[in-house]
Order: sequence, then C-alpha cells, then structure tokens
Amino acid sequence: MTPKSSSARPFLNRRLAEFGTTIFAEMSALAVKTGAINLGQGFPDTDGPEEIREAAVRALRDGRGNQYPPGPGVPELRTAVAAHQHRRYGLSYDPDTEVLVTAGATEAIAASLLALLEPGDEVVALEPYYDSYAACIAMAGGTRVPVTLRPRTTDGRAAFRLDLDELRDAITDHTRLLLLNTPHNPTGTVLTRDELAAIAELAVERDLLVVTDEVYEHLVFDTAEHIPLASFPGMRERTVTIGSAGKTYSFTGWKVGWITAAPALVTAVRSAKQYLTYVASGPFQYAVAEALALPDSYFAAYREDMRAKRDLLATGLEEAGFGVYRPAGTYFVTTDIRPLGESDGFAFCRTLPERAGVVAVPNAVFYDHREAGAPFVRFAFCKRTSVLEEAVRRLKTLTG
Repeated sequence: MTPKSSSARPFLNRRLAEFGTTIFAEMSALAVKTGAINLGQGFPDTDGPEEIREAAVRALRDGRGNQYPPGPGVPELRTAVAAHQHRRYGLSYDPDTEVLVTAGATEAIAASLLALLEPGDEVVALEPYYDSYAACIAMAGGTRVPVTLRPRTTDGRAAFRLDLDELRDAITDHTRLLLLNTPHNPTGTVLTRDELAAIAELAVERDLLVVTDEVYEHLVFDTAEHIPLASFPGMRERTVTIGSAGKTYSFTGWKVGWITAAPALVTAVRSAKQYLTYVASGPFQYAVAEALALPDSYFAAYREDMRAKRDLLATGLEEAGFGVYRPAGTYFVTTDIRPLGESDGFAFCRTLPERAGVVAVPNAVFYDHREAGAPFVRFAFCKRTSVLEEAVRRLKTLTG
C-alpha cells in the first residue's frame, strides 16, 4: 500500500513534477533488454590513459584522498586546473580563490544555478540542452527561456546555428543569467569567435551572469576552435566556466569536475555546493591533477581518434539513409530521420533496438519546444571502432 502524506499532496516537489526518469535510463535499460548496441548514452566503452588510472591507484595506496578532501578540492588539482587554463587559453586564475572542484560537471551546474538564482529569475539557455539544465533551473526556482539552435546550411555544410537576434530578443528585465554550452551537446555545434564576442557584448550591456559548460573543450574538429567565453572583454568577472575530467580522459565514473570564476562567484557557488556532496572523489582528484598536465600530444591524439570515429559513424549513418549533421565538436552525431520516412524521434528510438539492434536518443527530450526537436535523433561515437562498425552494419538494414 502506498502511504499518503497528511495533506494528500504528491511526494515529489512540484518543481520537479515534469521530470521523470531520464531518457538515458530508459534507453540504456532497453539496450540491456534487447542486447542492442548502446549509442544512446555518452560514455566511452574503454578506459582512459593507463598512467592516469595508475595515478588513482597510487593515491589510494598512499592514503591520499581516502578521507574527506578539502572542501574546495585538493590543492594539487586546483593548481593543475589553473595551470591548464593559463597554458591553453592565457586565462590566469588563483587556485586558492578562483577554482572549485565539484562532483562532476553536473554538480557544478546544479551548484552554480542554486547559488546564483532566486525564484522568478529568468535563465536564457540554448535548446536543445543537456537535460539537467532544465531540472536545475527548476530546483532553483528560476524560469527557463529557451533560444533554439536551428538547422542551417552554410558553405555546403549543415549545422545547428544560433540566431543572435533571437537571443537578444529573449532577454528581459527579469533575465539573470545566460546558460551556454559550447562545444554543444547534443548538436555538436561549436560557437564561433564572432558569436561569442556578440554574446559577451550582450552580457556586459545587460549586466548578466553567464554559466558556460565547456566540458567538451578538447573535442573540436576540423577548423573549429574552442574559445572560453571568459576570455572576452568584460566577461571574466561575470562568467562561471565549467570543466570536467570525464569527457577528456574517459573516466566518466570518477565524477571530477570544476569551475573557474572570480572569487565572489566561486564563494557563492561553493556555498551551495557544500550542502550537496560537500566533497567527493578524493583519490581521483590527485589522478586528474596529473592528467591535466599531460602533454599536448595526448589531447591531439585523443581528438584525432574521436574525429576518425565521428567520420566512421557519420558516413555510415548517411549511407543508411539518415540526414546527418556532422558535428564540429563533442562525441555525438545528430541525425534527421525524415529521409527514412519517419518524423517521431521518440517512437523511432523506442523501436530501433528491435528493428536494427542499436539504441539512440530522441533529441526532443532536450527541447521545451518538442516539435522543433521531433525529427532529430542523437548517436554517440565514443565507442570502440569495432562496435561502431557493427552498429553501422546494423543500421544499414533499415533501408534494406
């Protein structure tokens, strides 16, 4: 018998009522049930560098991080994060006051929004967006205002692009914060220098805070480049930049993320974060500190490996009849199922495991405007080459 509260009110906080089980859990369970290849959830099927895994083992054996680490994160990791930002982007951060370690990027997002928002504040976010964005805005009592990235063909290349006029029009007197993600999951778009400069000018003009999720910073392909928003004039003091070890080093289970920001912003985010996990991932923090110091050759080889996998899957999807938006960043490919005679991404993804033995994710789950995302489906290519080759072979059976 299900117990009832004295007021007969539902148990779940009403701010979370619209959020059920994540699509990732549903699709992963479907993969297990059918034995399908899971290209839905974005986690690698191989571990990252052996020397970094051994660094974690060494920390465990040496007793480093087995008890509560310092609240802001171990000094070695904070120093390594600051050094990484300076070496790659010329951004200088004080590891003692301007770096905060979190339990992955997801906690960094949650803590940032809980700290910086009050009920009624509007948050402008680019849709489609990572599903935790909407839930975290809701938990903070904010109101999300989506600005939709739309398909566009430029110089013969199809991609999802930002309409800067639409972004500008979305900002009101109630807007507190812009929530950005570049390289962008799920579309694979990387915001250009001109787009970022325009966003920076807008944020300064309207005195907005910005939380920018840059966890795919090392996964940009072809001519795309990752440029931190905090590097633009007037942005360092108003931007919370989020990074993560999981996507860069293929240790997603370690849950090590961080923010870099001005001292007042770090203090605010830490005030919320300390009541979430308090601390986490002690021994792994020491290992990630070593990972951040890996030579540029590691990042180049990792990027090249992912680019080859992108091309393998994207080409296979094109040959299978999908419309394909070849990503400029991340490790996801967004596809259009309308060339296959389909239009409902949810229905397509729920039947795909039985039809072709592959699991994907419907992009509509990442939209407030569900109709805008209805015909799009996301596939992950952060898998072994042999797995991707088999997935492509299966997907080609859709068109005989």
